[in-house]
This record gives sequence, structure tokens and C-alpha cells, in this order.
Amino acid sequence: MELIETGKIVNTHALRGEVKIEPWADSPEAFCGFTRLFVDGAEHRVERARVQKQFVLAKLSGIDSVEAAEGLKNKTVCVPREDIPLAEGAYLIGDLVGCLACGQDGAELGRITDIISLPQGEVLEIRGDREILVPLNREFVLDADLPAKRVVIRLIEGM
Repeated sequence: MELIETGKIVNTHALRGEVKIEPWADSPEAFCGFTRLFVDGAEHRVERARVQKQFVLAKLSGIDSVEAAEGLKNKTVCVPREDIPLAEGAYLIGDLVGCLACGQDGAELGRITDIISLPQGEVLEIRGDREILVPLNREFVLDADLPAKRVVIRLIEGM
């Protein structure tokens, strides 16, 4: 089973073992749809989850006290890949790493080597003859053919 990192437990909440999770999903509401989470390889059933601002407050099975929840602080939360619902044509941004990046004219730019998270959003790091940083949005990432491991990028002057 392939596990995908989807968030981080940043704190405890209340006294009965709830944890406060910073979700790495499109929205905190989407994160609340998961029924099981893995922390340090251990599976936990999500007994309940709700959104509070940009965070998710969750009660996990087996975590029944603030002391138990405290032990999960700063841990990464994972979900099985098969539990992540994707709409037609959607993909996980991590799947872009390793893809060949090409310009609109078909010219090879290099391989996507990393996804860099910045306050303004994610940026693709492309390494070929030179390093290119491209914002990860629809204006610049025109097409992603994951089975072919190929991504079409719109470059602008100065990139």
C-alpha cells in the first residue's frame, strides 16, 4: 500500500485526544473526507473530523487523552493513495516529479526534479541545460500526461 503525506499534526485540541492537523490538501474540507490516517506507520480510524479555520480537528481511534495526542505533535499524517479521490484529469502534484517538461513547441526543457512550496504557491523545479522555476498553476502548466510522464509548460520571457 502506497502512503501519501497529506498533513502534519501541529497541536492537540481539548482534553479527549483530538489533534489539530495542518492539511496539505486542496481544502481542509477535502481532508475531512478521509476515514483512516496513518501516523508513523500506525493506522488510525477517523472517528470524527471538522474544520476550524484552515485546520482540521480530528479524533483518531486509540488516541483518547491529551497525553496520547501530545505524542503525535509534529508528526506527518499519511493516507493510502487509493483513498484519495481524484476527479477526471486531476493528479497529485507529487506525481509530476520525474516527468519530462516540454515547451509548447515540443522542445525538451528538462525533468521536473522538485516541487517547492512558497507562500505564493507551489513552483516546479525543472533541470535540464539550465534550471527553470515555473509556477504550478494552469497559466503555466498547460497539460500533464502522467502515463507518458510528460508535462507541457508555457514559458514566458525571462524564464
